[in-house]
Amino acid sequence: MDGNPTGESPTGESQTDESPADENPAGENPAGENPRSTSPAGEKPADENPADENPAGEDPAGEDPAGDSRAGEKQTDDKPTAAGGRPKRTPARKRRRRLLRVTSVALALLLLPLLTAETALRLNYTGDPAPGTRTRHQDALWLGHAWVDGRKTGEDVKALARRLRDTGVRDLYVHAGPLEHDGTLPASAYPKARWLTAAVHRELPGVRVQAWLGDKLAGEGPEGLRLDRPATRAAVLDSTRSVLAAGFQGAHFDLEPLHSGDRDYLGLLDDLRELTHARGAVLSVAAHQIDPLPAFHSFWGATTGHPKWWSQAYFGQVARRVDQIAVMSYDTMQPLQSLYGGYVAQQTSLALEVTPEGTDLLMGLPFYHENRFGHRAQAETVPAAVRGVRLGLSRTDADRARFGVALYVDFAATEDDWTAYRKDWVRP
Repeated sequence: MDGNPTGESPTGESQTDESPADENPAGENPAGENPRSTSPAGEKPADENPADENPAGEDPAGEDPAGDSRAGEKQTDDKPTAAGGRPKRTPARKRRRRLLRVTSVALALLLLPLLTAETALRLNYTGDPAPGTRTRHQDALWLGHAWVDGRKTGEDVKALARRLRDTGVRDLYVHAGPLEHDGTLPASAYPKARWLTAAVHRELPGVRVQAWLGDKLAGEGPEGLRLDRPATRAAVLDSTRSVLAAGFQGAHFDLEPLHSGDRDYLGLLDDLRELTHARGAVLSVAAHQIDPLPAFHSFWGATTGHPKWWSQAYFGQVARRVDQIAVMSYDTMQPLQSLYGGYVAQQTSLALEVTPEGTDLLMGLPFYHENRFGHRAQAETVPAAVRGVRLGLSRTDADRARFGVALYVDFAATEDDWTAYRKDWVRP
């Protein structure tokens, strides 16, 4: 999940067109005439040298029969020549032309599937959402670290309550980390946790407060949290016990970049589910997007070293182990709202197909505005995302009860974001 959860701001061939073979290879005039003279045949003009027999086969007028250069003048082009005076293609030129052809074919092979996929996304954005595809009061909001480190006050909680009343928000994911690379989390990272949970319960009865815990994984570099180490996984469990003891009603994990098929992650989720359920708490995760094309994560990983997507099967394995799964359906590299909305509709359908009925499925909405690789603020908008969510829900499981949207993130949201959420999702 991109952004800044501190609460400050988010962050070779021969030519075939040659002339026919020269029928006067010696360059002589067949009639014995000088082409520039009007004298009868066999007579020499008075101003010419009668001893000149033109032994070299040069044109008496000093011109080359091909009309390319004057006789006696040295060619200035030092490239090898073929019949007719054309330059021969050197091996280097042949290689360049061959490389150009191969590159052109490769680009065509890459662009054709891309154009096909983008066309499909645009079509996916057409149509009308089914009636009733609106909030089911299962929505969530990611909150920055300022809510637990002392920067927020009671007035801020009251303002948040006014903002969220009459919406579908039921869960708050409050940034209480990040975890250390060894899985530990000092209590000093969330000193105001108990105050916050009490204040939220007072102002927003029924809204749950979960500890948002995350870290960078070491799967693509030497630094980061290593889930393959039993000691690290044990430390993550201890950190979860601590945040639940501090008043949080659940633990929300965002570990990135998490590669599809990671068995250590699944094992950690099994242990976390047992721990949270024993304490009556909720286990939720932020999930990577699902392959928009079959096995696309494998192709992307092989070409970039960063397999951004999960397979649909792996997504389902994760969803069966948690109470809530929130798809980070933003940072999609889509250039237009219609393509982004179609992409979200596709992601919604793919996720619904493999998420159990007993697991809350939430689709992420981009409540932030950045322009960088992978994200264009003009394309990834809340209205486009909500319309995509409603279309995907309509086509796949319009009556799914445990379904909602998750808003990322509070400190970057604008009034337009909140208005679009209310107008298009809460009261469409």
